[in-house]
Amino acid sequence: MYLDELRLLPRQVARAVLAVLAALHGRLVALCWRLASLSLFLPRPGWRRVSAPRRAASAGPRRERELDDASPTPTSVNYHFTRQCNYKCGFCFHTAKTSFVLPLEEAKRGLEMLKEAGMEKINFSGGEPFLQDRGEFVGELVRFCKQELKLPSVSIVSNGSLIRERWFKKYGEYLDILAISCDSFDESVNVLIGRGQGKKNHVENLHKLRQWCREYAVAFKINSVINRFNVEEDMNEQIKALNPVRWKVFQCLLIEGENTGEDALREAEKFVISNEDFEQFLDRHKDVSCLVPESNQKMRDSYLILDEYMRFLNCRNGRKEPSKSILDIGVEAAIKFSGFDEKMFLKRGGKYVWSKADMKLDW
Repeated sequence: MYLDELRLLPRQVARAVLAVLAALHGRLVALCWRLASLSLFLPRPGWRRVSAPRRAASAGPRRERELDDASPTPTSVNYHFTRQCNYKCGFCFHTAKTSFVLPLEEAKRGLEMLKEAGMEKINFSGGEPFLQDRGEFVGELVRFCKQELKLPSVSIVSNGSLIRERWFKKYGEYLDILAISCDSFDESVNVLIGRGQGKKNHVENLHKLRQWCREYAVAFKINSVINRFNVEEDMNEQIKALNPVRWKVFQCLLIEGENTGEDALREAEKFVISNEDFEQFLDRHKDVSCLVPESNQKMRDSYLILDEYMRFLNCRNGRKEPSKSILDIGVEAAIKFSGFDEKMFLKRGGKYVWSKADMKLDW
């Protein structure tokens, strides 16, 4: 492999060469992926394109009823209420295309509608959710979902850079899981990825947040995106020391218009790894009991994603195609255009022990 020869070069030269090779590799993978996305789109149960009613009518009323009855339940929903972020991760697939955030009361109205439709778990994400009102906005949503809606599980995904202990003091009791994004335990790699922020150390902050989660009884989770710059890293020792309830390991994913393509805000091709590379990383960490791997195939259709307008985002065509807002047409009508694969959601372990009351953890 070329990596053996790279080790003989000076460190900076080796990194430059690796970046060029990674970019070429990424563009080749992206081209293959785009060609594949041009194939005929086959709808799955529970989802119809706008023209589907005409096809359903020709197939008869029975078929139309079957499609309607197949609407999935929004058991677990990811609400990306903001696209704004203070980091610039090169592979980000939900970028800052707008600065819009729903008024708090409107967001609460939508969450109540989702609860009535069967939601059991809500995950707040971004962007960076702690940017809005210095964490007060997401804090009030967390409190509302746990205290008013009585949801079994309320979680947040954050880069962790803006979270302060006073937030835990005010809202920690209402939060089941805090997931912190950490892609490397080498700070120089974090800088290459786009998680560097001046003198702040991402890894040191991760340990501080882990301690706060213990003190305020919040389950701690780590999310890592495996890409060209960290795929050879051995994270076994650090993950075991942090001991998260789950370590979610994602394969770097390309989404047209977000991190690849002419209208994208990121160029993620140089971060892309092959399925074989991803499997090798997983094999190297197979003894980590909390490891939860998610390949591109598992990720793309198995998440219910709401954007900042509370529209479901369908990623089946390789882009994020929005439904109409649930605030305008209701959850049942909007979710039919989500592209959500409920079977894959269950297959990837999307439903697990997600309430901290049931985890029986030694805080």
